[in-house]
Amino acid sequence: MAIYKMLASMTQYISEAFMRIFGPTDDAYPTIGVQPFTGDPYNERTSGNW
Repeated sequence: MAIYKMLASMTQYISEAFMRIFGPTDDAYPTIGVQPFTGDPYNERTSGNW
């Protein structure tokens, strides 16, 4: 009976991994679209330490 439980456990583990990899995505990213860049570009010459 222990072999049967071990085999069932291994089968469940592998099938859950398979479903996780090949199943539909469950990402919950918001659908906000592309956001414009609002920051200032980095300029290393402005620090004055060089």
